[in-house]
Amino acid sequence: MSDAIPILILAAGSSSRMEGAIKQLLPWGETTLLGNAIEHAKAVGDQVFVVLGANSEEILKTLPQEVNIIQNPEWESGMGSSISKGIQDILVQQKEMEGILIMLADQPLMDSDFLKKLRQLYTRNGPKIAAAQYKNKFGVPAIFHHSLLSELLDLHQDFGARQIINKYSEDVLGLDPKGKEFDVDTKEKYTQLTDKMNFKI
Repeated sequence: MSDAIPILILAAGSSSRMEGAIKQLLPWGETTLLGNAIEHAKAVGDQVFVVLGANSEEILKTLPQEVNIIQNPEWESGMGSSISKGIQDILVQQKEMEGILIMLADQPLMDSDFLKKLRQLYTRNGPKIAAAQYKNKFGVPAIFHHSLLSELLDLHQDFGARQIINKYSEDVLGLDPKGKEFDVDTKEKYTQLTDKMNFKI
């Protein structure tokens, strides 16, 4: 079995709470929210895959060539469909892997340092899942053992990976992100975070 852990970035959403802006393309430092996620994922060292859906034509123009793009035509079905489509396409290119790391495009503080620590936690301890732990809850970014790929493939609705994390809660190791879990899901939160980071938008 290969020790590879490819990274799947979920970026297919429609930005419905962003007042008309395309969330994935919102400025973040010298790049965008999605560009930032890609940069940190690439720094971990394995192949990076990005699932697109809404506004994919505009987003594609901004992405580096070395990133693997996965189009999810059923993105409106929810996050579960993007995970399923992502796993399906990754398995076509990469038959063997130790596991898969799933992360979001809209958690810009989740950096390569956290992702590397999450991978270390996973490889040293061998759980079914290693995940970010917010107080008493687990969430993404999370690494799933290859034995769970079939269950990830079966996700088709808006349940996301949390459904599987909860199912195997006794075999999940958590890593405290210490505030890096901040989710940019509204324009107000985006402004709040960029002000805090002192970015010039």
